[in-house]
Amino acid sequence: MRRLLARERLDGAIEIDSAGTGDWHVGEPPDGRATLSAKRRGIELAGRARTVGAKDFVRFDYLIAMDRTNQRDLRRMAPDDSAKAKIVLFRNYDPDSPRDADVPDPYYGEGDGFETVLDICEAASRGLLRHIREKHRL
Repeated sequence: MRRLLARERLDGAIEIDSAGTGDWHVGEPPDGRATLSAKRRGIELAGRARTVGAKDFVRFDYLIAMDRTNQRDLRRMAPDDSAKAKIVLFRNYDPDSPRDADVPDPYYGEGDGFETVLDICEAASRGLLRHIREKHRL
């Protein structure tokens, strides 16, 4: 999404962050396999893992879940109905994806799982940007 925003000259207009619902990897950099797959596409992965906090429900207009388990966890964490309304599945922004489809977790897999996830994320990112442009007039 960051690369797409930079290409569209919107990187200063839209703030993006990443956080998990579990604390398994807090403080760690991105998975090396993901970093390598992204690098092959000219994408740089940076940052350190953190967990979603109460302030995220105030700070962001969207809390995008990669799968239904995380969506459910976010809904449990949400302080009120307004915060719950901000939670959406990422793949729902891809018109070619099945409704309510999960982004598969390639962590324990082998082969091209990270490549597949990057394909999915790029398609969903394009749809998310279309949505933001329409809704927020960017």
